[in-house]
Amino acid sequence: MKVVKIIVLSIALSGCATQSYVVNGGGGVEPTKEEMQPFFVSGLGQTQELNAAAVCGGTDKVAKVESHMSFVNGLLGVASFGIYTPRQAKVYCTE
Repeated sequence: MKVVKIIVLSIALSGCATQSYVVNGGGGVEPTKEEMQPFFVSGLGQTQELNAAAVCGGTDKVAKVESHMSFVNGLLGVASFGIYTPRQAKVYCTE
C-alpha cells in the first residue's frame, strides 16, 4: 500500500510543461510533424534538434514550434526513476 501512495504522490507532483514559439503568425490545429525525443537523467547536458525549415519546406512556412512533456512522458520518467525522460516535439506549418 505504501508503494501505491508513493506512485500516486509522484504522479500528482509531476507536472506537464509546454513551450511554444510562434514564428509566422501561428498555424493549423494539427501538427505537420510530431516526434518523441529521448532524454536521459532529465536531459542534463543534452540537446535534441528538429529542423523545422526542412519539415515545412522553408523558414517562411514555419508557423509554430512546440516542445511538450505529456502525461505519458512523465509516467515513463517516473517508471524509470528519472533515467529515461522523453519529450514530444511538434512542428506546425502554414498552409
